[in-house]
Amino acid sequence: MKRIATWILYLTIPAAIAMQFLHTGLVTQFVISCIAVLPLAAWIGVSTEQLAHRMGPTYGALFNATFGNFAEMVIAILAIRAGLPDVVRASLSGSILGNLLFVAGLSMFFGGWKRETQKFNALAAESQAGQLILAAAAMLVPAMFFRSAVQAHHPELIHPVSIGTSIVLIITYGAGLWFSFRTHKQRLTAVAEHEHLPEGEEAWSIKKAIGLLLFSSLLMGVVAEGLVHAVGQAGAAWGLNPVFLGFIVLAVVGNAAEHSTAVMLAMRNQMDTALNISMQSSVQIALFVTPVLVFVSYPLGHPLDILFTPFELLAVGLGVAIFAYLVMDGETNWYEGIQLLAVYAIIAVALYFLPGESAPAPAH
Repeated sequence: MKRIATWILYLTIPAAIAMQFLHTGLVTQFVISCIAVLPLAAWIGVSTEQLAHRMGPTYGALFNATFGNFAEMVIAILAIRAGLPDVVRASLSGSILGNLLFVAGLSMFFGGWKRETQKFNALAAESQAGQLILAAAAMLVPAMFFRSAVQAHHPELIHPVSIGTSIVLIITYGAGLWFSFRTHKQRLTAVAEHEHLPEGEEAWSIKKAIGLLLFSSLLMGVVAEGLVHAVGQAGAAWGLNPVFLGFIVLAVVGNAAEHSTAVMLAMRNQMDTALNISMQSSVQIALFVTPVLVFVSYPLGHPLDILFTPFELLAVGLGVAIFAYLVMDGETNWYEGIQLLAVYAIIAVALYFLPGESAPAPAH
């Protein structure tokens, strides 16, 4: 039965690609494309896990987060090109929060269900939490500035503020990598230094792992284009506002690779790597992917300024604060996972019923 379900999932990949050329119903295309992303994300997760086995937990988590965010980057660029900046901003903030609350929450719950506690490097968690607090500040300050600029009748000033903020974020992200992998590498070493593949599972060759990674990433880009093309029609048909669509739906789909890999590692008592994946993915989205998308958006003709809605700012700030508080002690349990999932569910419910609202559009 499991094999049949697996093959059905695999068949959704060519089906989703074919629908782009057959011009079928966009709602059906959106659903099939969302399902097709799941096996592709699983392939990305498996291949990056094999590479992580050779690199070690810290480098492996960064590598997994980077390629796991590939789908997010592709979906966002295509959505910007389609003129959906509100959906992109929502998907970015949703990815940050989804990794911290949903992915980490699932990892803590499933990893800790049969264990009293799971330990990890508290200094590494503190370092990542500090970067996330910086990201929350970087989202809040431009929004406050924009509202002041509107009162002064100069809303167009949000453009240089977004560019300047993006430059600072990228520099900070580079400094964070230098801190983690150079100057403080030994102190940030995982608690479980030697991590192994499950018993009976053989390590792949690097050539095989990279080959599957490139193949699945290519297919992910094709499927994501169809998904973005249909997302507007699907949202209108289901009565979903753009913020919920981007914050929950696209964020969960785009981060499917991190979801599966992090939970699987947590169940093997590799909580260092599992939490590193969720934290590094959020940090990378906030400090690298978002600034890059800001730069890319201008040539595409649809400027993506760092201008998030008040609810997005509140949700991300709340999520970062709760997550940072729970991981400071260097250990976790299944009930802390329930707490993170509960916060995520409350935010999702509120977003579902959120009236259509967007920030005033800056002048071009």
